[in-house]
Amino acid sequence: MANFYSVLLTAITIVAGLIWLYDAKVAKPKRRAQVEAEEKRLQQTLSDDAKERIAPQGSIAEFAQSVFPILLVILVLRSFLYEPFRIPSASMMPTLLEGDFILVEKFSYSLRDPIWRHELIEVDTPERGDVAVFKFPPEPSLDFIKRIVGLPGDRIIYRNKTLYIQPACEEGMQDCPELEVIERNLESTDGIFFNGATPLQQFREQLGTVSHATLVDPTVGNRSKYYFQQNGTARDEWIVPEGAYFAMGDNRDNSEDSRYWGFVPQENLVGRAVFIWMSFEMDRKPTSALPQWIPSGIRWQRLGGVE
Repeated sequence: MANFYSVLLTAITIVAGLIWLYDAKVAKPKRRAQVEAEEKRLQQTLSDDAKERIAPQGSIAEFAQSVFPILLVILVLRSFLYEPFRIPSASMMPTLLEGDFILVEKFSYSLRDPIWRHELIEVDTPERGDVAVFKFPPEPSLDFIKRIVGLPGDRIIYRNKTLYIQPACEEGMQDCPELEVIERNLESTDGIFFNGATPLQQFREQLGTVSHATLVDPTVGNRSKYYFQQNGTARDEWIVPEGAYFAMGDNRDNSEDSRYWGFVPQENLVGRAVFIWMSFEMDRKPTSALPQWIPSGIRWQRLGGVE
C-alpha cells in the first residue's frame, strides 16, 4: 500500500470531487430553479448579486469547487509523473547528500495506482546504474533510495570492498558472460567526505554505461557475517532472482542495502531519481540560537541531474 501522504491526498481529492459533483448535479439545479421561480414571480431578470442572495452556494461546496482542480493536478503529477523526495541519510554520498531534495520520475518503470500500487501500465525495467527509489522490502511503508547494481539473473559478489558482477546468461546465448571486476579508480578531489573524524576514500566506478562516485571507509573491516545469506551461495555472494534487483548505496560502508536484507522486488519500485532541485546545508552548530532543523545554507552548485 502507498504511504500515508499518498492515501491522504487521494482521500481529500476524492471527497472534494464528490462535494463538487453533488453541488453541480444536485444543488446547482435546485438553486437555478429557485432563481427562475423568483424571476417569474417578479417578472424581471435578476442581477448576479441578487441571484446569489436568493440562492447562495454553500461555503463548503464553494471551497471544494475551488480546490478540487488544484488537488487533482497535484495528485496526477505526484502519482504518475514526478514526486519530490528528501534525502534523509548519508547512504548515497557523494552522489546524494543529506539535505538534497530530488525529483523522482514515477513513470520510468511503470504506472501504479496511488493507493494499492497495483500496476496499471508496465513502462520499462531498471538499468544497471540507475538511482532508484523503492519501498523498503522489510517495511514497505518506508521509501529507500539506492543504486541498482544487479539485474535479474546476475551473480553479485562483494568481497574485500570490491564489487564483482557476472551478468545473467540469457536464453539462447552460447557464450555466457564471465565474472568481471567492476572497474574503479581512486580519485583525488577538492571535497573530502568524513565518517566522524575518518576521511573517506573516493573512487570513480564504472557500472555498465554509468560512471559514478563511491565512498569507502578504510577503517571499517569485513562485515560479511551480517550479510543476507542466500541458500546455495557464499556469504558475500548472491544470485538475483527473476523479478527482483540488487541495490547498493554509493557510500559503501555506511549503507543498509541488499547486502544486508536481500533483493528489491519489481513491484516495490517507485521510480528513478533524475534531478536535484534543492540542496540545503544542515550543519548548524549546537550553540546556534536557531533550531537544528533550520538549514544553515543552500548548496546551489549541487542543483542538476543525478548521475
